Amino acid sequence: MTSTIGFIGAGRLGEPMVMRLLGAGHRVLVYSRRDEVRHRVTAGGATLAGSVAELASRSDILISCLFSDAQLCEIGLGPDGFIANAKPGSVFVSHTTGTVSTLEALRDSSPSAPVILDAPVSGTAENISAGTLTVLVGGPADAVERVTPVLAAYADPVVPTGELGSALAIKLINNLLFAANAQLVAAATQLGGKLNVDPDALLSALQVCSGRSSAADHTHRIGGIDRFTELAGPFLRKDVAACREAAAGAGVDLGLLGNVVHDGPLMLEDGAD
Repeated sequence: MTSTIGFIGAGRLGEPMVMRLLGAGHRVLVYSRRDEVRHRVTAGGATLAGSVAELASRSDILISCLFSDAQLCEIGLGPDGFIANAKPGSVFVSHTTGTVSTLEALRDSSPSAPVILDAPVSGTAENISAGTLTVLVGGPADAVERVTPVLAAYADPVVPTGELGSALAIKLINNLLFAANAQLVAAATQLGGKLNVDPDALLSALQVCSGRSSAADHTHRIGGIDRFTELAGPFLRKDVAACREAAAGAGVDLGLLGNVVHDGPLMLEDGAD
């Protein structure tokens, strides 16, 4: 029997995920508040749900691509949320880069909660459209195995990481490292300016030099450190805050990575100098 894939969060990343799922032949049910999104996904072959509760009750695998833990709790908790109304035997896949405590709160909020998997992503909308998004997945092995062929519609690789929360931990470390790299690129750009080096020439040269990094690549492709900060800054600040929260909850110090993120020239967290 063909599974129904429910999807919440058809935004900048979520909408191309929906389109890739449809292109792979999956039956996709979408809940969205925005008219323009509803028109596009239905034109692509999706079916609309009238509420989160309806979506959850009809979905064998429920996927969310939401920005924050706060959004997950808002849509997931309560009598009308997707946890209380989940279809028996279903699996919930969260692409939010947040905290495992939020996922545990969702799981523990209802005796009939679905199996929950943390599945943070690494990549862009372009990666999704190309089917090359990286997805890390934590949770029970049988549930991970069940959802992997579905996620493969837009993800390659899909990387199992262990128990619930392990994928988020790895993603937060990755994001903190990326934020630290971004701070170092910004510092390198500042140093280049003092040495009368054109910033575009510097970033272009880094593409073929040993100082190359993903942050330097993104900065060059986007059009410089100011443009990078404008576009990536909100996501980096959210992820750094999530790292701080997760580390504090575990009683762990972020060490050198945390210091670089805090002390660098970009404003990536509240209270940074």
